[in-house]
Amino acid sequence: MKRIILMCVLCVMTVLGTMGPARAQDSVDKSQWPDQLRFMAGPPGGTWFALGGVLSEMWTRDVLSATSGTGGGVSNIVNVDRQKGDLGLTVASVLGAARAGEEPFKKQMQNAVLLANLYRQYTYFIIRTDYAEKNGIKTVGDIVRKKLPIRMATLKPGTSSEFVIRSIFEKGFHAGWDDVKSWGGSVEFASYSDGANLLADNHIDMFAFAVGRKASIVMKIEAQTNITILPVDEEARTAMSKALGTTTFMIDKDVYSSVTGDVPVVGDYTCIVMRADLPDSLAHALAKALWERREELGAAVNDLTEMHAEEALSEGIPAHPGAAAYWKTAVAQ
Repeated sequence: MKRIILMCVLCVMTVLGTMGPARAQDSVDKSQWPDQLRFMAGPPGGTWFALGGVLSEMWTRDVLSATSGTGGGVSNIVNVDRQKGDLGLTVASVLGAARAGEEPFKKQMQNAVLLANLYRQYTYFIIRTDYAEKNGIKTVGDIVRKKLPIRMATLKPGTSSEFVIRSIFEKGFHAGWDDVKSWGGSVEFASYSDGANLLADNHIDMFAFAVGRKASIVMKIEAQTNITILPVDEEARTAMSKALGTTTFMIDKDVYSSVTGDVPVVGDYTCIVMRADLPDSLAHALAKALWERREELGAAVNDLTEMHAEEALSEGIPAHPGAAAYWKTAVAQ
């Protein structure tokens, strides 16, 4: 009899061991859940593209079948608001602008809300060192003040990178893409890999984008070209903070070989935007799986090791009620 009882206990433990941490939702009413989630990530070759696949695979296993596709930080919000997608990657400042109906959005995106902030986002202004030394460039502001004919590139319009980089020029330095061109410069829109190659081949002088703290694309550029990562002037960082709620992060010298001292830049958060009209129970389940699988996710995409429950919500940006309820519980634990 004892042997039979022991075998029964072992069987139960085996069954429990095969259940993922998010499987405790079996008793949740899923009648209003969609059959599948459409998750919009980022441009091919970037961290977001890889992240979209990792998150969709995890949610498919633990919560609900999910597909992942390409996208951009601006277009993802528009598609979520119009119900052409269910979730997508963006950055907190862009979502804040969308909720307020600020440019480049033509109206308030009321059906787009926050599921979670994932990790910190840093703006990189990567310039060829030979160009910087030739023109006496120490900060991004030097380019504007000297009205240099710089050949620069960023990601394509519709991406959060283009939005944030353009906003830094416009709100931080009162200059736009047309101003850069009027100085004799040029602005190109490229993918991560194409921008890196253009910089290495001396077809552009600067490549600017937003990405995580330790980005493989930056390391690739370092391996190809002698570069400098420019700090963003305090006046521009302050203006961005007032306009879009961004902050200041430091690119520290321990991350990249081209950095010899802390570099202050505009800081933001990569986040997940979600349809507000999806059920609270689904948002709760998605947030729960995201947090409980953080170690597994971090092993696949290193940036996710920086996810913290305390930073999952942003003041001033509405979160999905189901997600907000979960993150409050996670912080309290």
